[in-house]
Amino acid sequence: MLQSRRQILGQLAGAAAAAPALARPLQARLEPTPNEIVGPFYPLAKPADTDADLTMVAGRTGRAIGQVIEISGQIMDLRGRPVPGTRLEIWQANAAGRYAHPSDDNPAPLDPNFQGYASLSTDADGRYRIITVKPAGYPGGRRGMRAPHIHFDLAGRTDRLVVQMYFPDEPLNATDALLRANIRPAMVIAATTGADASGILRYRWDMVLRTG
Repeated sequence: MLQSRRQILGQLAGAAAAAPALARPLQARLEPTPNEIVGPFYPLAKPADTDADLTMVAGRTGRAIGQVIEISGQIMDLRGRPVPGTRLEIWQANAAGRYAHPSDDNPAPLDPNFQGYASLSTDADGRYRIITVKPAGYPGGRRGMRAPHIHFDLAGRTDRLVVQMYFPDEPLNATDALLRANIRPAMVIAATTGADASGILRYRWDMVLRTG
């Protein structure tokens, strides 16, 4: 029996409704945050205090010297899905450009009230937040002066990412050899989101793992 035009159109409409994925474009994929080197100043001995506030050390009453900043962001996979439980290790130079590391021969002073290292995990939405001080640049040997930066080492469900976060509008960004060699330099420069009432500068930096 021949089908009517109305019956044929009805069947086509039903088939389209049964396969909605074919009618929609695939979700755009994000670019992965590029890996960088660990660097020479990863802590040989972790401090006893490793919480997310690097400006104070447990057992001391003083606060670290320098501009206090807040860094927050989200860890995602290539499809923009949050990666909860990602483990973050964070280490950096102090406000004078000195690491608490025996191999750092920078004559700048150490700060006994600066923690310098943190270990934390992202929450259920893949988010993290730390309080620290803005590091200074420092001599990088044959590479010249290093721009201010903070080291991150991420361990997700299946991926690991080692990367350095840089600050916007820093003059040394234009000459930092490692930043200039990065394949996606815009992805490793944080965005400023202003200051709060107490004068803490806020930065946002999201990172993207390949599979989470």
